[in-house]
Amino acid sequence: MAEIVNLNRARKAKARTDAAAKAAANRAAFGRTKAERQAAEAEARRRERELDGARREP
Repeated sequence: MAEIVNLNRARKAKARTDAAAKAAANRAAFGRTKAERQAAEAEARRRERELDGARREP
């Protein structure tokens, strides 16, 4: 036979895991210092510039 599942408990458990994942993403996005954010943005711009410089025109 199938296991009996309390749907309310399962729904709440899924909501907790979703909230934890969202919190982790927010910590990564907003939990950095201004210098870290600026360094990451500069690195992204540098990578984009290198990629555009290596692009071949048809």
